[in-house]
Amino acid sequence: MWKKAILAAPYLWLLLFFLAPFAIVLKISLADPVFGVPPYSQTASLDNFAFLFSDKLYAVTYLRSVFMAACATLLCLALGFPMAYGIARARRNTRSLLLLLIILPFWISFLLRVYAWMGLMNNYGTINTLLLWLGVIDQPIPLMYTDFAVFVGLVYSYLPFMILPLYASLERMDLDLVEAAQDLGASRSQAFRDVTLPLARPGVIAGCLLVFIPAIGEYVIPYLLGGPESLLIGRVLFDEFFVNRDWPLASAVAVVLLLLLVVPIVLLQRYQARDQENAA
Repeated sequence: MWKKAILAAPYLWLLLFFLAPFAIVLKISLADPVFGVPPYSQTASLDNFAFLFSDKLYAVTYLRSVFMAACATLLCLALGFPMAYGIARARRNTRSLLLLLIILPFWISFLLRVYAWMGLMNNYGTINTLLLWLGVIDQPIPLMYTDFAVFVGLVYSYLPFMILPLYASLERMDLDLVEAAQDLGASRSQAFRDVTLPLARPGVIAGCLLVFIPAIGEYVIPYLLGGPESLLIGRVLFDEFFVNRDWPLASAVAVVLLLLLVVPIVLLQRYQARDQENAA
């Protein structure tokens, strides 16, 4: 009995905190907007989804959000892999200190950390002031309210989510396998490609998902660092809910965004299952 209860707990959690809210949002997305409380009707139609797919603004916003989230994920992977590898190969005492430095930003409010980048990158902030003082530039570089500022904010905020899963995979890796590959004639690059990367693949997949999923729906970073021109799907979702008060259309945007995220997760799970079957 206790075993069944323990096994049922995750499914109950998913039912209460995922399927039930999703069902409510899906129901609202099929309604029509009205002036009242709640601000939607009890009728059901697909007009909101038809409008969503007929308006190019939403398609461009979805594609732009996917592009920026994917680029931020790749940048986090490029920066996070060598950092995680270095931490995994460091001495035990040094490793604990390095992990503490990676986790330390989580002790500070996310909003404060984004505001700090605003102070660093504005026209008279720390970066421009330092470059002017060094004589590298003659006038401030417009760093704020650009895609560059959004990428910096995304990579800085979500880099720890990439490093920690990679570290967990690399720390468990048996170094004797790398030495055996080199003894058999493989160069360092070949041993890294044929031994280290395949063993670190679960960490790579987990890190990419942990970065890509929240980055695609990010609202605070594009709003504060990208400005009004940085129109991403998180900003559109917020505006539809709280500015336009169009809950049905906002719910339709959220449903499409969720489906957009579920598809790659399912594909990755199938790829992992097939990879494990081939390995067995």
